[in-house]
Amino acid sequence: MGTPEPDTEDRILDAAHAVFLRRGTSGARMQEVADEAGVNKALLHYYFRSKDRLAQAVFRRAMQTLLPAVLEALRGDDPIPEKVRRVVAIELDTLRANPFLPGYILGELTHQPERIHQLFESVSGLRTEQIGSQVLARLEAQLSAEARAGRLRPIAAEEFVLNLLSLMIFPFAGRPLLGVMLGLGEGEFDAMMERRKASLPEFILNALRP
Repeated sequence: MGTPEPDTEDRILDAAHAVFLRRGTSGARMQEVADEAGVNKALLHYYFRSKDRLAQAVFRRAMQTLLPAVLEALRGDDPIPEKVRRVVAIELDTLRANPFLPGYILGELTHQPERIHQLFESVSGLRTEQIGSQVLARLEAQLSAEARAGRLRPIAAEEFVLNLLSLMIFPFAGRPLLGVMLGLGEGEFDAMMERRKASLPEFILNALRP
């Protein structure tokens, strides 16, 4: 097999990331990953042993691409309007760079839901029960304070997060359908998502204002 180059493992993981996000785990083939990485299949097994181990590494990387930055923004001390703008910018920039990410993650969690707890904890640094205490509780306190001050309508933290994430993730998860319905080519879709970075925070905040 020869001596692998120092960056071979990273190159394989980059290639697997691209292939698995396009195809999903069930549709991805190790030969396609090897071809994309420019290596033979023996090297894939040398570094990752099996398709399942490679799939776990790809899923962990996919979660790391998005989750830590969003969680940090949500549990931080910024006021609610700034949190909304920051999370929208993080999500849309990340998803524009990785347009297959939402469909891939949703598909993986649908078929292998047992992965979420272990990988969530390894990627975020939080136990799943800490989401309630460190993220939702912080948001609940801020949203309640805004409601008492008359700046926002009352809303539960869980609903706030659901609305916020759904409005960003759905356009990418449903991109093929939206492209047909709205007549959007690839460049037009990307331009719309860039405009959405400015319009979406105001839409969300206006919906929350009394």
